[in-house]
Amino acid sequence: MAEQPTTLHLTDPGAMRALAHPTRLRLLGELRRRGPQTVGMLSDVLDEAVGSVSYHLRRLAEHGFVTEAPERARDRRERWWRAAHERTSWNLVEALEDPERQAASTLLRRAVLERYVERLRAYLDAEATLEPRWVRGTASSDSWLHLTSDELVELRADLEALAERWRARSDPDRPDAGTVTLMYHAFRDPR
Repeated sequence: MAEQPTTLHLTDPGAMRALAHPTRLRLLGELRRRGPQTVGMLSDVLDEAVGSVSYHLRRLAEHGFVTEAPERARDRRERWWRAAHERTSWNLVEALEDPERQAASTLLRRAVLERYVERLRAYLDAEATLEPRWVRGTASSDSWLHLTSDELVELRADLEALAERWRARSDPDRPDAGTVTLMYHAFRDPR
């Protein structure tokens, strides 16, 4: 059975605001996806200036999102970085109790949503170049459900369990395994 991923539970509005920057979200995502990287490697992947990448990594480090990986360096000038945790979470109900935390949570969630849209657009741009065997499993849908608030909580737990089951099965070293993005949302429609 796969080991449980490490999770950073955010409560600090400052950390939420720091992570809400698009470049920082991308940096953290790349470190989680690719493993430890140098500033130069990340600069190439993100097509960002080395100085910008260094600045954003320092900001992420200030809030515990990333740490240096000095054991990877070949000399004192080479700096490697790694994600400090595999996941980041925060409690939405807790955020409602504090206006500053609620504002920071909303800012971060909007930034994450923009990142999701960016990733989906990149997929759509590349879809025609993929082998049909990878396109046949692609899914995108929405459903209108009529649930109670308790049922919505149950649905969330089911979705999290399903995602966890597939995360446990995930192995990047398996032959023919490719990176698959799973996104899901369930929320009370405000209309």
